[in-house]
Amino acid sequence: MRDIRLNTLPARLAPRGVDCNKGDFGAVMVIGGAPGMVGAALLAARAALFCGAGKVYAGVLDERIGLDPATPELMVTRPDALPPLPQTTCLVVGPGLGQSAAARAALLAVLDVDRPLLLDADALNLIAADHALRDQVRARAAPTVLTPHPGEAGRLLGLSGAEVQSDRPGCARRLCEAFHVVAVLKGAGTLVQAPGGELWRNTSGNPGMAAPGMGDVLTGIIAALIAQGMAVEAAAVVGAWLHGAAADLALAEGLGPRGLTASELISRARRLLNPA
Repeated sequence: MRDIRLNTLPARLAPRGVDCNKGDFGAVMVIGGAPGMVGAALLAARAALFCGAGKVYAGVLDERIGLDPATPELMVTRPDALPPLPQTTCLVVGPGLGQSAAARAALLAVLDVDRPLLLDADALNLIAADHALRDQVRARAAPTVLTPHPGEAGRLLGLSGAEVQSDRPGCARRLCEAFHVVAVLKGAGTLVQAPGGELWRNTSGNPGMAAPGMGDVLTGIIAALIAQGMAVEAAAVVGAWLHGAAADLALAEGLGPRGLTASELISRARRLLNPA
């Protein structure tokens, strides 16, 4: 097992050229945001935007939402109205998705898309309960990332959350092997396991991260790194470290651990990506 630290990160984003444009930095498309849970999709999309993705779309199931007033740079639409995918795109499905028939249809529509796909939250719960969806995930040719917390990992593996916690390295490997994915098992010491790769354990982060929306921000960070051309395994490793390091930076500024919010990590992740 290898610890994830600043000096062990497997990749860095290249400096930007003076003649670059937003099309050079890929696109992230976040699908989720059922009524009552739109905030999860917006957190993931905002994190992707602040971490450098050139274009970010939020395909939300709540049709009442057409704009994020706090971040008008996001393009908000319905999942079935998303534009054709640029070549460099990371699709995200799950934040605030719910488990309705519409949620399943939105997930099913992208499982065979030839682009990197990150599955989180209710996308994982839908897959855990549906053998056909599980088989489609396994059969994907393009890279796939799963980002479960211990409860979601347990549902995917037929275990309890406590059983997952009792053997986190083994469960990360099982997820990777069973679904042919890069597995990001969240929690204290988040683990990253890629097919044929070594097991990584994150060392950044603090108890203030035990708060709503933290996983959505991690999802957006990883997706942004993939969209900008980072290899999927490296993006998962760097994203896990950056997520925790942003929380550590917030803690150093007096924001927590009690009351630290997921939103407060987003600008700090950006700052860490742009050191002085």
